[in-house]
Amino acid sequence: MKRKFKVSGMSCAACAAKVERCVSALDGVDECAVNLLIGEMQVAGEADTESIIAAVVAAGYGAEIEGEGQSSDRYKKERNELSEALGILKHRLIPSFILLLFLMYISMGHIMWSWKLPAFLAGRAPLLAIIEMLLSASIMVINKDFFLNGARGMVHLAPNMDTLVALGSFSSFAYSAVLTVLIFIRAGEGDHAAAHEMLHGLYFESAAMILVLITVGKLLEGVAKGKTTSAIRALMDLAPREATVIKDGKETVIPVSEVSVGDILILKRGSAVPVDGEITEGEISVDESMLTGESIPVDKTVGAAAYGGTVVLSGYAKLRAVKVGSETAIAEIIKMVKEASGSKAPVAKIADKVSGIFVPSVLLIALLTTAIWLISGGGAAAALTHGVTVLVISCPCALGLATPVAIMVGSGVGARHGILFKNAAALEASGRIKTVAFDKTGTLTEGKPSVTDVIRGSVTEARLLAMAASAEQKSEHPLASAIRRYAEENNISVSDSENFTAEQGGISALVDGVTVFGGNEKYIYEKTGHKPSGEQAARMSELLSEGKSLLILATAESILGLIAISDKLREDARDVISELHRMRIKTVMITGDNRLTAEYVAASLGIDEVIAGATPLDKSQAIRGYRASGGTVAMVGDGINDSVALTEADVGIAVGRGTDVALESASVVITGEGLAGALSAVRLSRLVLRNIYQNLFWAFIYNVICIPIAAGAFASIGIELEPMLGAFAMSLSSMFVVGNALRINFFKPYIFEKKEDIMQTNINKTEETAMNTVTLNIEGMMCPHCSGRVKNALEKCPAVASADVSHERKNAIITLSGEISAEELAAIVEAEGYKVVD
Repeated sequence: MKRKFKVSGMSCAACAAKVERCVSALDGVDECAVNLLIGEMQVAGEADTESIIAAVVAAGYGAEIEGEGQSSDRYKKERNELSEALGILKHRLIPSFILLLFLMYISMGHIMWSWKLPAFLAGRAPLLAIIEMLLSASIMVINKDFFLNGARGMVHLAPNMDTLVALGSFSSFAYSAVLTVLIFIRAGEGDHAAAHEMLHGLYFESAAMILVLITVGKLLEGVAKGKTTSAIRALMDLAPREATVIKDGKETVIPVSEVSVGDILILKRGSAVPVDGEITEGEISVDESMLTGESIPVDKTVGAAAYGGTVVLSGYAKLRAVKVGSETAIAEIIKMVKEASGSKAPVAKIADKVSGIFVPSVLLIALLTTAIWLISGGGAAAALTHGVTVLVISCPCALGLATPVAIMVGSGVGARHGILFKNAAALEASGRIKTVAFDKTGTLTEGKPSVTDVIRGSVTEARLLAMAASAEQKSEHPLASAIRRYAEENNISVSDSENFTAEQGGISALVDGVTVFGGNEKYIYEKTGHKPSGEQAARMSELLSEGKSLLILATAESILGLIAISDKLREDARDVISELHRMRIKTVMITGDNRLTAEYVAASLGIDEVIAGATPLDKSQAIRGYRASGGTVAMVGDGINDSVALTEADVGIAVGRGTDVALESASVVITGEGLAGALSAVRLSRLVLRNIYQNLFWAFIYNVICIPIAAGAFASIGIELEPMLGAFAMSLSSMFVVGNALRINFFKPYIFEKKEDIMQTNINKTEETAMNTVTLNIEGMMCPHCSGRVKNALEKCPAVASADVSHERKNAIITLSGEISAEELAAIVEAEGYKVVD
């Protein structure tokens, strides 16, 4: 069981490490991940909620379990909390900065550079010291949170960044306060020159400057953190607030939260779709870019699904609500992005280990630094300077932010472009991919197969189609859909079937009292003992060599015939494979199709290896084999038969709006069409991983270099740092990490230009790439039957290689294999009773 908690009071990576350590120690906690960036903790296990919260409180922090309310409401609350926190920092910073200007004028301007002061202060060292102390104390009171949080950390034996800042500031103040007493003593003894000289040793400005600079850093860091969630914020802003519902025959505007499943909603031009549902009346054009990352509008007619948050560009329609509230697609996307952002990547483990011991180590180094300078005779002032500088220059925040800030930005950018990572581990693993295995149907192909050839056997073509469509009536396989669609287009009568059974390699059903078997050659031979022979066998080999899939139909008595089906490759498939090769990633195709078809498709795309005739179990075993040979393996698929392989792979990528099972099994989901999204996911992951390495390198190298300099290790060659410069450097360190992660926002996904004939409409012979195409605009086609008539008439012409006819587009795109004029083509269409207008 996984639960989420909001954790308050954390200020740095040491805090997060302490919380994680305390909760992980509880019985029943299997896993605990704390995200400092968003103040969230994810806990997996059976430990009760009260014990978890008690452990966090015992560690010195606050915790509450996240509610299950609307994602938008929770997110708005978080945004308000961030705005409130930034407001508090601004209110602290403004008066602190004004007081600091006065303090710096006195301590630096007058004492060091002889700037003018009011006459009543001239030559009065005790009074100047008191004014400096009061100004510094005022700034410390304004920024008391540093001291309260730091003290709380010490009490709970969990020192944090605030502890370091508080100790550094208080040490400077305490030393200066003692020196102020000595100034009063010297002045009381009449030694005004000595008293004035001692003013140079005061560190009140350092005590105050440290707090102001750290506050500036926190403010800038908070603003930058707010930008890391810009993608989620953009999604939330797209969520509609109101919906127009038909109630009692009238249109009524209600809040989206009040929409129920089954309500009928009105969609008009310019409005946002309120919830997920099905179009019941009308036609609209919808912008789904927020969901898929694709800018091309999508036409929706009766029966089509529409998704909440998408925008109606034109038209009018009625929508029946199917999913509402947290079940809508946009709510699921936001939830997935937030879970990925809140989870912890394996690469963060090193930083977590260091963060856990960082602050105690810095305290020890500061103590040793002070002691060494005192023992070596460097003087109390030098010892204090170097000890305080070590405290304030050390930056555990940069270590703690290095990974989560990059994961947060990367997850948000991915969502903006239709790439959803389910967790940080998936995002990291995607950046290490060495082998990508693809399913064929619906992944490399469009998943919209069509019948290209019908070869009769012991029955006529019409009877063959009738028996095939009847037998496949209850099948959900894409090839079955193609056969049923082809039979409908050709006015073939279909009978009811009984005893339908789907098996590996084929199906069987009782049609008109006869058991009909349909499937591949092996399946048909096992069931009937028949094999295609003679002319049938030769034709079958020819069709297979052209990359087509074959359905053999047979009864116990004979082979009824063959039906060839092909599926158009995705337009971006070849470019995606080529780009993967450029990235030095090995490509594999694992398919249940026959070897000849599989090898033809692989050769057309340039895929490295082919595994054909694979069952779902075979696919899983193949993935396991590639993983065993070394390197991270990804499986790209879309169907139920891919789910086992998607789970087995290091990274499972579901594409093309795959089945629910595939989406559930995958660790990366591509919401748009095409394979470019999968390629973009790999590239984005590599960018995020590289960004994490840069952040970790900076965080480590900064501390490794700066702490020795702050301790005075290089003082002998004139390289030293003042506490104020140390505080400034510490603020810059965290800002650098956050700023570097924000560069991920400039990521651009792969967008391939559409190409004619990347692999002909039905994967026909490669010579077709040189053929010409003619488009005829046709009036009078009203249904698929009309399209089928025109298509059949055109394809009977010897000069026509294929015709893509659509009654919805009202045109025919004709690929020519010979010489024929547009007028002759128009005559063929008009002979069927339709009018060619252009």
